[in-house]
Amino acid sequence: MAEILAKNFERLPDADKKFFMYGPMYLGGNAGLGGMIANSLYRRALNVTQAPIASSLPMTVLPFLTTVAVYNAAVCSPLLSGDLNCPTCALIRGGLVGLLGAGLYPILLALPVNAGLATRYSTAPMPQKGNHLRFWWELSRPILKRMRAVLLLQVFFGAFLGSRHHQKYIQLAQMTYTSDGEELKD
Repeated sequence: MAEILAKNFERLPDADKKFFMYGPMYLGGNAGLGGMIANSLYRRALNVTQAPIASSLPMTVLPFLTTVAVYNAAVCSPLLSGDLNCPTCALIRGGLVGLLGAGLYPILLALPVNAGLATRYSTAPMPQKGNHLRFWWELSRPILKRMRAVLLLQVFFGAFLGSRHHQKYIQLAQMTYTSDGEELKD
């Protein structure tokens, strides 16, 4: 089944192939942008002015790479192998990748990066022993409130990509089971 789908994938229109191949990269780009926003918010909250590139580069690259890899593993690969036939499942998987990989992961990654910089350069008072969890939660609460719009955008965009990728999978399946086998037109 996977070989037939891969063969028919080449017969899809170019726009559909490009959307299938580059869609996860757009979600990853949004994740990188979300990482930059989270990094900026934590830097301001902790008064960190040193090492802007050292903290911004991993906050852009790691969420991008992680989101693309997780989306490909959770949605694209199962679709192309014929293991994901449910449109609701593809939509939910895409939304979860958007929420966890492109939304929460950059926020959670920004906290230790900027906490380490704040400790190294002594730009913010660090918590006393035993108050670490409360301190980081109180610091992160306003940042999470500001990042709600980014989280919603990531969920909707991930769900949209999952839904559209499932539509392309349906086109591939129709090409596989039709007898004429000519290229599909929009």
